Amino acid sequence: MPRVMFLCTGNSCRSQMAEGWARHLHDDVFESCSAGTDPQGLNPLAVRAMAEVGIDISAYHSKSIAHCDPDTLDLVITVCGHAHEHCPVFTGSARLIHHGFDDPPRLAAGAKDDEEAMHHYRRVRDEIRDFVMSMPGFFPAKAGHP
Repeated sequence: MPRVMFLCTGNSCRSQMAEGWARHLHDDVFESCSAGTDPQGLNPLAVRAMAEVGIDISAYHSKSIAHCDPDTLDLVITVCGHAHEHCPVFTGSARLIHHGFDDPPRLAAGAKDDEEAMHHYRRVRDEIRDFVMSMPGFFPAKAGHP
């Protein structure tokens, strides 16, 4: 199966949500992991946003790029501008694409409470879902499969 890594700066929110969606929607199509260029720890509001749609990422943890062996990756997707600009060079055959999403913690910085902040997390969560839903089209169809 193809291997995909979602890469963000902190591996705390967007890349974690993308990995959660990928595992939930396409675990039979490709393997996924997430990592960060500067891991910061799992964002509790991202965990909450994903739990609202029935996906538990609470056991995930913030990982560095070294966590996913770059030589085994087929696709690296940067989900934030900083990770895209500072993406390391992968020596294997991994294809690199960028699909950036807004940063929920930054957007929610002025929120009066977590409930107000969740609006931003939910919007980005749903945008990531829509993107991840399209991902099987990135891989050639297997024999006998559409």
